[in-house]
Amino acid sequence: MIVDVVECRRDWVDDDKTAGGNGAYMVREPADLAEAFAAMQRNGANAVIILSDAMFYAWRRQIVALAAERRLPAMSEAREYVEDGGLISYGPNIPELIRRSAALVDKILKGAKPAELPIEQPKRFELAINLKAAKTLGLTIPPSLLARADQVIE
Repeated sequence: MIVDVVECRRDWVDDDKTAGGNGAYMVREPADLAEAFAAMQRNGANAVIILSDAMFYAWRRQIVALAAERRLPAMSEAREYVEDGGLISYGPNIPELIRRSAALVDKILKGAKPAELPIEQPKRFELAINLKAAKTLGLTIPPSLLARADQVIE
């Protein structure tokens, strides 16, 4: 797992760059990614989980390329990682969240008090699978999982 040094919980890692007991690697900038992936491989990682983070989203093509180079299956919350070559994603439907946010802003602009609006959780989650990435990694995705996917990239 790679984590943003600014956003991470300090108990996830032992020091500024190395893995804690849970295999988390902190990065501050794109140049740190290569070392994080090298360290993951040295420590026997079998896959990488990419946490939801604006910084990582901006670097997603580099992250996906490093995962592929190291032959590490990559999973994330955002479908765009799969579109860029990652293996699998499972997360909320972002356009739906944006529409819901707009509806809440509309209510506030019409006089609703923000503190009185209910907290909303995502209602729809999407599963995306990249079969090309699976083939490159030598993985077979079970048909039952493919049948549940909202998007399959071939």
